[in-house]
Amino acid sequence: MNKVILMGRLARDPELRTTQSGRQMARMTIAVDRRISRANAQPGQQTADFIGLVAWERTAEFAEKYLNKGSQILVEGRIQTGSYEAQDGTKRYTTDVIVERIEFAGSRSQGAPDGGFAPRNSAPAGSSLAAPSFDNAPIADEDIPF
Repeated sequence: MNKVILMGRLARDPELRTTQSGRQMARMTIAVDRRISRANAQPGQQTADFIGLVAWERTAEFAEKYLNKGSQILVEGRIQTGSYEAQDGTKRYTTDVIVERIEFAGSRSQGAPDGGFAPRNSAPAGSSLAAPSFDNAPIADEDIPF
């Protein structure tokens, strides 16, 4: 089974591209906190892993429209490895998470209407990508399980 679940913050804005075959893809990098054993930790020390993400089609469009650097997200996907020959002739290896699902894990945008998530870019006229709907009901502290 090849399944990955990550929670972290985007280290950079998603980069949307179109392949030669016309498919849309987005590349992103997520910073995931790494726990340090108490024996090796220094006061205030934190470390993170930076993991490459690749999203396709509607997931890529969603990421480009609604996510930006610093967005806290939950990602579900699978690990994919590959290799290529660099211009200098050396063989390079890659490891990415192919995103199957993205969810918001952070708080809602302050500037968004009705407290929802604000699009990063305005959608072009006639765009068929519908914004996700969110329940706008406030959550009381006693309803949070942790």
